[in-house]
Amino acid sequence: MPPKGVLLCGPPGCGKKMIAKAVAKASECHFINLQASALTDKWYGESQKLTAAIFSLAAKIQPCIIFIDEIDSFLRNRSSQDGEAIAMMKAQFLSLWDGLQGSGQVMVMGATNRPYDIDPAILRRMPTAFHVKLPVSSSIDLKEIAEQTEGFSGSDLKEICRNAVIHQVYEHVKRRKRQSTEQQTDSQGGGSAVEEQRMQPVTQVDLLFGLTKLKESKQATSSAVPNTTRP
Repeated sequence: MPPKGVLLCGPPGCGKKMIAKAVAKASECHFINLQASALTDKWYGESQKLTAAIFSLAAKIQPCIIFIDEIDSFLRNRSSQDGEAIAMMKAQFLSLWDGLQGSGQVMVMGATNRPYDIDPAILRRMPTAFHVKLPVSSSIDLKEIAEQTEGFSGSDLKEICRNAVIHQVYEHVKRRKRQSTEQQTDSQGGGSAVEEQRMQPVTQVDLLFGLTKLKESKQATSSAVPNTTRP
């Protein structure tokens, strides 16, 4: 039986929300992106009704994933300084969350870069946690990249990163095809199983490839522009 709560923790900008959306798509689940502001109301008792409505909707459209980005800001450690409305909303959320046990296919998934600020009661309801690392290799020489991109705009740097990711995905596809061929060969010859090839982080080679592609694109664009200089 899958857990009713999953926590994705890692530094900002490492794709935690994208992973949650990918999980929902791959598992063919509905996806509710829950914002804390959607549960707050100036009228007393309305926040609890909105919280109940979210879980009621999730139960009706299950299988469903309720995703809470920056869950530490919404369900942080409870204290006596919390207002009555906030405290009641948190209590309502936890109560409804417990009601999911055995009720169907509804999962609460949270993302944070500050897991130590989350209330222990929340962590207890998220027995499965995954640390999401930055999608960039730690061996990248940023000084070399900075020297070779001096004078580049922010758009240029973004394009370099995009080309680098595409190059890494292309290399991953090549590795998977080679792995598939090796598995077919081993299965026919009775050999040992081939280790699964996982997606690798972006490396220095990928970034340099992206830089080269950008320079080639700029050169092709400049050469295609007609010379309008008069003699």
